[in-house]
Amino acid sequence: MSRQRSRDTDVEIALRRMLFAAGLRYRVHRRPVKGVRREADVVFGPARVAVFVDGCFWHGCPEHATWPKNNAEFWRAKIEGNQARDRDTDARLAEAGWLAVRVWEHEEAGEAAARIKKMVDERKSAKKSGA
Repeated sequence: MSRQRSRDTDVEIALRRMLFAAGLRYRVHRRPVKGVRREADVVFGPARVAVFVDGCFWHGCPEHATWPKNNAEFWRAKIEGNQARDRDTDARLAEAGWLAVRVWEHEEAGEAAARIKKMVDERKSAKKSGA
C-alpha cells in the first residue's frame, strides 16, 4: 500500500489537462482554508471551489467499492473513517464559503471537467453580480 500514489495520479493529471484545455487556471494540492488541515487536489481560489479526486476503493465508491475479506474490520474502519473525514471536510469548506466538488476516479475526465467548469463559472458570475 505504501506504493499507492496519493497525488498526481493518472486520473488527476487527466482531469487537470481537461480543465486547462477548457481555459481554467488553478492551483494544485493546496489547503483552501487556513487552519483546516485538508488538501484539495485542484483549487480555484477566486471562485472558492476545491476539487477532490477520490479513489473508488479508498473512499468507498457506491458503484465500485469492494470490501476486502482479509483484515475486514480494519479496512471497513479505514474506509468509513475516510468517508467521515470527507463529509467533515465538505462541511468545513462550506462554512468558510467554499464549494467542495468530489470526482470519483472512474468518472470520465471530460465530463468531470465540464461539471467543474460550470460550477466555477457560476460562482465567478455570482461573485461579480454581488450575490
